[in-house]
Amino acid sequence: MELVNTHCHCVYSGHGIGTIAEYADAAAAAGLTTLAFTEHYPLSPAFDPEEYLSMRPDLVELYLAEIEEARAAHPEIEFVVGTEMDYLGDLEDRAIAEADLAPFRFRLLSVHFIDGWAFDDPAQRDRWEEEGAPDAIWRRYGELWCAAASDRSLPYDCMSHPDLAKKFGYYPTFNLERLYDEMAEAARAGERMVEVNTSGGYYACAEPFPAPGLLAAFCRAGIPCTVGCDSHDPANIARDIERAYGLMHAAGYRTVTVPTATGDRRSITIE
Repeated sequence: MELVNTHCHCVYSGHGIGTIAEYADAAAAAGLTTLAFTEHYPLSPAFDPEEYLSMRPDLVELYLAEIEEARAAHPEIEFVVGTEMDYLGDLEDRAIAEADLAPFRFRLLSVHFIDGWAFDDPAQRDRWEEEGAPDAIWRRYGELWCAAASDRSLPYDCMSHPDLAKKFGYYPTFNLERLYDEMAEAARAGERMVEVNTSGGYYACAEPFPAPGLLAAFCRAGIPCTVGCDSHDPANIARDIERAYGLMHAAGYRTVTVPTATGDRRSITIE
């Protein structure tokens, strides 16, 4: 069965390692047929003052050029030019024109910030320890996620790591099933894709994003699903892809949706 990874990061973000060429070589060695480069779209200094979270604007052209070089070096792999964008809600301080996004044929959208707080940043996790915090944080995360997923005016294709709020292993006291249904309905309203993100298995939550119950809710709602490793190191280029296929199959999916280099989608059968 084909192996695809539609989410990876390299040296163009301050927290990734490995060049695009190294990723391309690793993808070839692992037998991937599709790899989407999804470097973090530039954030303003207000959100990324140390240029650690996102790609610097002056590096975008070099990023695009090196993906073309990788494509020439490995014609057996379909490389997709992509980016991962951040949903900032009412705090959005960037003027992003369609022309700025035109080179990116696959666009992930992530909720990493809750009202300006990078809730998944290990250096800022103390807030999770406050009394009653998990309930309040999960509720607000759900509100922002649903707002992002359902808004058809936003220029992106896929919601990444859908239940990222579980990263550190903090969970609310309330049952999450209702939130799962709300998230699935929001994705359907926005006509979005979601991903199974295998990186969750290596955090405190010890399972991929999303949880099985949320993945099943997406399947019931008819939401297309892809697979991304969220690789920040070429060594993880194919980590747990087959496991992700198994989780999708258990949730009711029979196909994996894969973005293409031209901005279209194709499907592969889960065997």
